[in-house]
Amino acid sequence: MKSKLVLLAILFLQTIIITAQKNLLQSGPMIGYSEMKEVMLWVQTNKKSEVYILYYSKSQPEIKHRTNTVITSKDKAYTAHLLADELEPGQVYNYDLFINNEIVKFDYETSFQTLPLWQWRTDPPEINFVTGSGAFINDEKYDRPGKGYGSNYKIYESIADKKPDFMIWLGDNVYLREADWNTKTGIFYRYTHTRSTNEMQRLLATIHHYAIWDDHDFGPNNSDKGFWNKNMTLEAFKLFWANPSYGVGELKGALSYFNWGDCDFFLLDNRYYRDPNKLKTANKTILGKKQLEWLKDALVYSNANFKFVVMGGQFLTPAGLFEVYSNYGFSDERNEIIEFIHSQEIRNVIFLTGDRHHSEISILDRAEKPVIYDITTSPFTSGVATKWENEINQLRIEGSLINDHNFSVFNITGKRKDRILTVTFYDKEGNKIFDYKIKNEKREDRKLKKLD
Repeated sequence: MKSKLVLLAILFLQTIIITAQKNLLQSGPMIGYSEMKEVMLWVQTNKKSEVYILYYSKSQPEIKHRTNTVITSKDKAYTAHLLADELEPGQVYNYDLFINNEIVKFDYETSFQTLPLWQWRTDPPEINFVTGSGAFINDEKYDRPGKGYGSNYKIYESIADKKPDFMIWLGDNVYLREADWNTKTGIFYRYTHTRSTNEMQRLLATIHHYAIWDDHDFGPNNSDKGFWNKNMTLEAFKLFWANPSYGVGELKGALSYFNWGDCDFFLLDNRYYRDPNKLKTANKTILGKKQLEWLKDALVYSNANFKFVVMGGQFLTPAGLFEVYSNYGFSDERNEIIEFIHSQEIRNVIFLTGDRHHSEISILDRAEKPVIYDITTSPFTSGVATKWENEINQLRIEGSLINDHNFSVFNITGKRKDRILTVTFYDKEGNKIFDYKIKNEKREDRKLKKLD
């Protein structure tokens, strides 16, 4: 009897300890970028704590590996980046989070994957990823009076249910308010508030995440390179995401690049170098000269079957409304990019865009020239722009306009030279709305079209 009571007491104390450590967890863990030999993980506590992660291959669970240990601190919003760097390509690893040397338990499996070493060996792997934008989480104390602008947070659970390989957040991932964007305290508060959303936690912990930003992560609505506090919002972006980089070479900003299978992803910053919308001058730029040069060079260099250019605002639509490339005097830069893609015969360029509070697919198909696509996905939980359903976009694919909370899933399958991309839009419940197929275009395809 006595031994039974001792055992119960031990179990009770263990439960108290585990619960205490989970109470120190503010948000996450989140899985960041994946490569063949390393993966970055992220976590946030709510006070100074020691954090690390143990991980182990599903095929050899007895061999444990450990990330670096981080003591979280207030000046970094109690966030930690934890590097798993004892990995092999093409493997799935389970992982356990430890706070103050005690494991934190979850109601779902926590695992990540490394990229496979497939080149010169096999056909490309099947790829599944999710995109979307516009994650407004209500905060009545700081929101505008009236009905909350955010709703249907269950969409994040619906995304997790699809079990994609990774997710790309297309900007407006947080909505900085007037009380936020001028101070480090306010910016950290807003990121923490959004990232702590209950419905997001399984999504963060079970798939890999990449992100760009748009105006509401960067600063005030429609903000540009003149925003005085952009270095602080960039610091917050670095602290709360786990991208492969924050800038390219000497080029600063929320831009980066990654590869997954036979797909290249160019993550662009459409705010840090952007000319003001109201500026009256010629040769206006959204990307800035150096970022535009980098994009051109990277596109020419890429041998990927699909080349995804990821940016906050719509690229192709000629509608000329709000912050699209065809408005506010940015058309020349838009045309420059299009002509460059065409003159260099760069095939299978697909822009992934958000911002507009509706979704649609636009296609620019000029005879003998590579086809260019713009797939817009918006919003997750912010307001839906239903009143723009009659917006004139001559490049829109019929039936693709969606005025509801939604997300898109990209599935890429097939042999090396005959890859097929299927993009499917889903509503907040995970029900299919619309899908569209894109076959990777080869040089001879355009020649055949010319003969037709």
